[in-house]
Amino acid sequence: MHLTVGMAVLFVSGLVFHELAEAVMGQEAITVLDVQVANWFNAHAFEPLTSVLYVITHVHSVAGMIVLIGLLACYLWKQGARYWLMALAFAVPGGMVLNVALKFYFQRARPVFEDPMITLATYSFPSGHTTAATCFYGLLASYLVIARPAWSVRLGTVAFCLSMILLVAFSRVYLGAHYVSDVLAAMAESVAWLAVCITAISTLRRRREGKTI
Repeated sequence: MHLTVGMAVLFVSGLVFHELAEAVMGQEAITVLDVQVANWFNAHAFEPLTSVLYVITHVHSVAGMIVLIGLLACYLWKQGARYWLMALAFAVPGGMVLNVALKFYFQRARPVFEDPMITLATYSFPSGHTTAATCFYGLLASYLVIARPAWSVRLGTVAFCLSMILLVAFSRVYLGAHYVSDVLAAMAESVAWLAVCITAISTLRRRREGKTI
């Protein structure tokens, strides 16, 4: 069952990413919406929202993610969740590396403004911050939903993790670092990668436990 679910999630999220990538590279209607949304946020940015989103985006930078990964790794180690620790080691750093490779493959330029809030020289598609956040919070939600039997904890965890992913994605679009399609593609890419990692680690665990019985 876990393998079937994993493959289904991989297929659907991979298909979503493929469609977004084709639309962006083909300069279809979504690219027009991208520019309109980016220009609207740049023209209507206001305090204190801008400062709050600067903090959110910096917390989920590479340096911030290293700290978050370290904290979650310590927690999983104390819980004796060695397979989840292994999944964490592959999922988040691996997702970030995959994102860099995709950026260089697609080579989409970032949004351009007369008065930018953020200026970056790297490529735009897909969003690296959103990728890292989706991989991290997606893994955290998956672990706690399985490890904690109380439905209140499960629902609260899913709501919190989903909110954080969306908040990071929104901060990247609001600050002008990415287009809407960049963050949507990053989420799809990350869900696909999480499906691969979690399914692989789960299969490994089941096989090893099966051999010890």
